Amino acid sequence: MHSNPEVTIVVAPRERFSYSRESLESIYEHTQFPFQLIYVDGGSPAHIKKYLETQAAEKQFKLIRTEYYLSPNHARNLGLRQVNTKYVVFLDNDVAVTPDWLKAAVDCAEETNATVVSPLLCQFLPLYEEVHCAGGESGIKLEIKSDETIRRYLIEKIHKQGKKVADVRPQLQRQETGLAEFHCMMVRTEIFHQIGLLDEGLLNTKEHIDLCLLVANAGGKIYLEPDSLVTYIPGPPLELSDVGYYMLRWSDAWELASLKRLREKWNLTEDKYFQNKYKRLGWRRRMTIIDPISRQLGLGNRFLSKIAGKLLGKADRLLNYYITSSYARKHLQNDSNQNPPTQPPNSVITASSQG
Repeated sequence: MHSNPEVTIVVAPRERFSYSRESLESIYEHTQFPFQLIYVDGGSPAHIKKYLETQAAEKQFKLIRTEYYLSPNHARNLGLRQVNTKYVVFLDNDVAVTPDWLKAAVDCAEETNATVVSPLLCQFLPLYEEVHCAGGESGIKLEIKSDETIRRYLIEKIHKQGKKVADVRPQLQRQETGLAEFHCMMVRTEIFHQIGLLDEGLLNTKEHIDLCLLVANAGGKIYLEPDSLVTYIPGPPLELSDVGYYMLRWSDAWELASLKRLREKWNLTEDKYFQNKYKRLGWRRRMTIIDPISRQLGLGNRFLSKIAGKLLGKADRLLNYYITSSYARKHLQNDSNQNPPTQPPNSVITASSQG
């Protein structure tokens, strides 16, 4: 714990626990700028729980533990309620940072009066080589039809995804943008007095879009600061102890509920954007869990792998329904934390970036 910090880092679980050690060690190795740390541990397995308890005692950070899994915004809000510094950084538990990442973000906010600062966000291993998000666009496009009905379409665009950092870094400079992601973003804490806590009705997807729209609606600014560089490292592979949380986190029920909440909250038209999301339900589970097991069971035979995949897919849907129904009965019913904040004004929002 550093003295007189202006920043609190809130670490929350993203989709697994098996990168927790590497991520936490990265924070303490590469963050010289003063900070407080609040670590939210939503039902991690015993060996991770023990590791985090040891580290919290040794490094004197605040550890908030629940014995059940948490949706990301629920976890972030548990941390956010404890924050009393000028800035809060939301950081997923599968992110590695680089030297001076935090100082660069704070310098950006101080010099531009930004409400939200996004680092140059990378993805996958090796670290810091491939871009995940270099800013982007979010907003709502208004269209008036010939019968005078109004359609409202969601704008979501990520810049430079999949490009090599070495290729795009020379072109990037600090600039106003329209998109930041919860893998890592720094937020001026006072904005939450205007917009309320993060919306826990968004259980697993598009939480970052919701926040960006709310910030823009409140007159805030979002900046990309490419001198702040971090990487998020998704699975696969998963450890066996990750599978339960991963299946809940990316469940069909949570995604459908989140998309419905986003649609109703911002009065969005149920267009191709949403239809495509419905068609792709469960794609992360297929990619990360079902497909690797199918290939193993198929022993190199494509036909056998396909049969195994179909059978596993049916089992996955049944298991997924059981997991989400059971969780909802135990942890979502009569939970005041799940009440969404006040609905925002039904106005046209645009928060776009340059280039």
